[in-house]
Amino acid sequence: MDFNEIKENFEIAEQLVRQFYGDKKNIELIGRVGEEMKTAILKGSKIISCGNGGSMTDAMHFAEELTGRFRDERASIPGIAISDVGFLTCAANDYGYDKVFSRFIEGMGNKGDVLLAISTSGNSENVINAAITAKEKGITVVGLTGKDGGKLAKHCDFEIRISHFDYADRIQEMHIKIIHTLVQYIESAVK
Repeated sequence: MDFNEIKENFEIAEQLVRQFYGDKKNIELIGRVGEEMKTAILKGSKIISCGNGGSMTDAMHFAEELTGRFRDERASIPGIAISDVGFLTCAANDYGYDKVFSRFIEGMGNKGDVLLAISTSGNSENVINAAITAKEKGITVVGLTGKDGGKLAKHCDFEIRISHFDYADRIQEMHIKIIHTLVQYIESAVK
């Protein structure tokens, strides 16, 4: 990799950021999602997050920023990522990997909660199944997707899509910026 290839990495990321925030609808959508999450928290509900691979670590990062602290000192905000290895391997063994997140939602999700379902392709079966189970339980589903939104898009109350069809890392870079923005939105409302 040479200097120009390194520079190009940042130029492509910059173009994607500009494309996303240049569409006013995306900014308004993040505001609506932030308001939905804030309202759920203020009513005593929680935010559950899930994803696979890099999206799993984003789901975990989102939950730890809520329960820990992002920028300001405040009370812990109820957020949990479906990431417990014991649970995941148990559920995968007993029900199959496609059911690991939906099984958790069955037991731990309540009406009024919010599910942040993260999938760069929008086609992760276990994330889709979580969204379907969440909707059945009266849980608001927020999808963080990429490409064309995949099958997950139709199961979301709100879908924030990064319409990028190249590598998933570009979508993930945008997802983490959106996650940080949502945490900041929630944190500023519950001080």
